[in-house]
Amino acid sequence: MFRNLSSQIAAAAVSKDEAKKVISPTLRSDIYTVVDQAKVWISGTRGQAGDGVSYGAILSTIQKHFPEVKLGLESVGHAEHEVALIVGGITNMIMEYSMWESMSGGMAMRTWVDSLIGAYGKAAMGPKKDAIAKGITRGINHNTNVNLMTKDFTARIQIISALKSVSSKVFGNGTDEARQGEAVWSSKFI
Repeated sequence: MFRNLSSQIAAAAVSKDEAKKVISPTLRSDIYTVVDQAKVWISGTRGQAGDGVSYGAILSTIQKHFPEVKLGLESVGHAEHEVALIVGGITNMIMEYSMWESMSGGMAMRTWVDSLIGAYGKAAMGPKKDAIAKGITRGINHNTNVNLMTKDFTARIQIISALKSVSSKVFGNGTDEARQGEAVWSSKFI
């Protein structure tokens, strides 16, 4: 009786895992599309963070892969919240991609981080740039689902080192935010 029950549970667990083991055929191309869109959005070249509407195309692409990602009404129009949602969503897309293609996922993360830092550098100075910086770090440090990351050791190190560098490049080496980002991603490596 117990042997039959345990084999049924094992079979159900295997069939559940098999159902989950399908990568979206558009994930890779969607990642590079949203990276390009987010770069011009964060820099303020096309639309700008905090306007309440220009992130829509980016969010709809993220929602193809993570339908639960939504921005609450109270957060619409707040640059920090919009940026945190978009940055976290794109980072999660890359994390999921790394589960299937570990080294390509690591390279995609490096591309994303470089684009993010470049876009932040082009953003106009002022209070909005400070809100964008906070949104970037919040999106990377708090809105990213680490469970989606690859188990491959080499790619994992590459992804974590890229994400650890974001806060120090945005806020500067030695700042509290940079140290916090370093601590958050160092603890997630373990």
